[in-house]
Amino acid sequence: MKKILVTGGDGRFASEIKKIKTKYQFLYLNKNQLNICNFNSIIEAIKKYKPDTILHLAGLSRPMDIHEKNIKKSINLNIIGTANLVIACSEYKIKIIYFSTSYIYPGTRGNYKENDPLLPWNNYGWSKLGGECAVQMYKNSLILRACMTQEPFIHKKAYANVKSNFIFQGDFAKIFLKVLSKKGIYNIGGKSQTIYNFVKKNNFNIGRVYSKGEFPLNQDMNLSKLGKVIK
Repeated sequence: MKKILVTGGDGRFASEIKKIKTKYQFLYLNKNQLNICNFNSIIEAIKKYKPDTILHLAGLSRPMDIHEKNIKKSINLNIIGTANLVIACSEYKIKIIYFSTSYIYPGTRGNYKENDPLLPWNNYGWSKLGGECAVQMYKNSLILRACMTQEPFIHKKAYANVKSNFIFQGDFAKIFLKVLSKKGIYNIGGKSQTIYNFVKKNNFNIGRVYSKGEFPLNQDMNLSKLGKVIK
């Protein structure tokens, strides 16, 4: 049985994995047990638990504007912390699985494939791409460019003119377990549609809002590579 050490083990997505029965042995560590900004903390955890794989979920996501207001925190957690993990994994020959984001694509034309040019449109995307750069240098890795949200949808309104691949975290976790043995880069998400159309299936009272430049209109990814794995 493969042993998978999870950073950010008390986070939202980790809680979804815990609900699913799996053949893998997951070890969930919080930031007090494994501090990704402290290289020695990472090494101590590796020596103690001897994982085959590190699933890297720790980092800084929302509120989204924190990446604009506090770039030091964003860089430390999402770029330097990830680079620390990659260095440690390379030294101990451990596979790393990194959760990136669809926000690293420009969001102008949509239907982005894994080998398309990248151009993040906000600091969060840049911070995740910075971490991804380190992971791509290490071939024993899996990068998942994710587009997911928690259920229920936490906002009262949803964009009716922004197209994405939103999928709820619980459904995302089931797909993730089917690809975690892979290497390389995979786009993961749901059906390409407006965020409003995605949300209204579960919430008929959701209101409409329209992006006026704060979000690019075509964020959706091409999922054909993923489809070959989970068919």
